Amino acid sequence: MKPVAIIQARMSSTRLPGKVMKQLGGKSVLSHVISRVKSCSLVDKIVVATTTSLADDVIVAEAGKCDVKFFRGSEEDVLERYYLAAKQYQADVVVRVTSDCPLFDSEVLTRMLEYFEAERVNGLQIDYLSNCLNRSYPRGLDAEVFTFSVLEQAFKEADKAYQREHVTPYIYQHPEIFSLYNQVNDDDLSDYRLTLDTEDDWKLIEKIYKNLYREGEIFATDKVVAFLKANPELLLINTHVKQKDLRDYTT
Repeated sequence: MKPVAIIQARMSSTRLPGKVMKQLGGKSVLSHVISRVKSCSLVDKIVVATTTSLADDVIVAEAGKCDVKFFRGSEEDVLERYYLAAKQYQADVVVRVTSDCPLFDSEVLTRMLEYFEAERVNGLQIDYLSNCLNRSYPRGLDAEVFTFSVLEQAFKEADKAYQREHVTPYIYQHPEIFSLYNQVNDDDLSDYRLTLDTEDDWKLIEKIYKNLYREGEIFATDKVVAFLKANPELLLINTHVKQKDLRDYTT
């Protein structure tokens, strides 16, 4: 198994433009995400998948600075971008990570990849593994693992705009076609919002990094949760932020 982690990134985010290049402790958000994915020893290769827009030249430069590969493709058809990136870098297993998760936990990804590989070795048909089909991890630790053949099928068959824009809805909305599995955390931490979509998300993440980040170190989710439990007022910063669950789409 040669898992290729593909991190999608662009500068033109609608709610918080340029968020992936915002600075946390002297490093960009994107750089933190890359470092966290790199700390998963089971990942064979990391590719930053961005667009052909000139505005995303800075993303390509940051990928180079972080010593990872890059791919440039469609801005709107992110499914195509993922498929072509995976094809170019000869992935047989794809890990999907988004660049707006600077608290991404590589320990979670390691457990997912170990399970994915072990079950396949044992003869289980497993097409897609996620930790957010039934959410028990904080939002912001999301990861998806799937085979290249499944990605290719989705690329060829997905025909709705949101399925192309968000990469995997076609897969997880068709359990009659694909074998879907969900990774469950020991504790239900689904109420924690640790992703970066809005200015209020940024305020919370800044405070977390200011208190927990030390250069060259990666702090895990248990430290984040302990810090927030000790400072529960911080959770009020972004508790109002809502995120559309794409699995509710039916048309």
